[in-house]
Amino acid sequence: MKNKQHPRSPDPHQARREFIGSAAIGMGAAAVALLLVFSPLKTLLHKRSAPAPVPQSVVQAPAAAAPAAPVPVPAPVPAPAPVHLASFGDQVPTDAVRGIANWAVHSGDHKKMAFVIVDKKDARVWVFGPDGAVRGQTPALMGAAIGDDSVPGIGEKPLSQVRPEEKTTPAGRFIAEPGVNSHGEDIVWVSYDLAVSMHRVRPLVAAERRLQRLASLTPDDNRISFGCINLPPAFYENVLRPTVKKYGAVIYVLPETRSPAQVFNSYDVPVAPMQVAQR
Repeated sequence: MKNKQHPRSPDPHQARREFIGSAAIGMGAAAVALLLVFSPLKTLLHKRSAPAPVPQSVVQAPAAAAPAAPVPVPAPVPAPAPVHLASFGDQVPTDAVRGIANWAVHSGDHKKMAFVIVDKKDARVWVFGPDGAVRGQTPALMGAAIGDDSVPGIGEKPLSQVRPEEKTTPAGRFIAEPGVNSHGEDIVWVSYDLAVSMHRVRPLVAAERRLQRLASLTPDDNRISFGCINLPPAFYENVLRPTVKKYGAVIYVLPETRSPAQVFNSYDVPVAPMQVAQR
């Protein structure tokens, strides 16, 4: 009797390999299927999320850069106008004369008339035209006494009764008045009420040496009169009298015991460096 043969037992390792191979095939097929499904979907989503193309007619050229704002150019600063001052030509005045002359011109205090400055300390008289230009200057004789005031009633006193301390040339601002004295001589009144005038020097008393005093180089000996202002005849006739007759004149008699500001209410005129000389 023949032996019956049993079927061969399956190899367990072979079965495992077949299972893994089948699984891999299945997963690959699934991946291919997913790829086929999601690829069109990704393309669709990409198309929906991408911005719509701008038509060529709507595309604008880049804006041109705005022009730079012009840099403002500062306006030129005008040069300060020169201050109108007195002009002394080639003459050199004292500070007191220069100050009052400049103030008179700058302020217009002389009212467009000529003006005369009597400097008692320097014993000198200056004559200016209405434009403030000097017409001439000269030594002069002044009142013998130091002082800026006249004694009340001095104009009514005879000369013989005038005491030495009363022989002053009063300081102040006066309006010149052509006139004549008691001898019929033409004079220029400084103050008729105070009996003070400007006139030619009168060398009547030899001991007084008035002509010599005028010719001296110092003002120290020019104090000799009763109060009137004595001038060289040529200066009186050629400068003072014609100027007063033509234009009228303000006479400024500078003080010697007070300041010009106290007497005239004057002020210092601001002067640019280039105007200091004013000659």
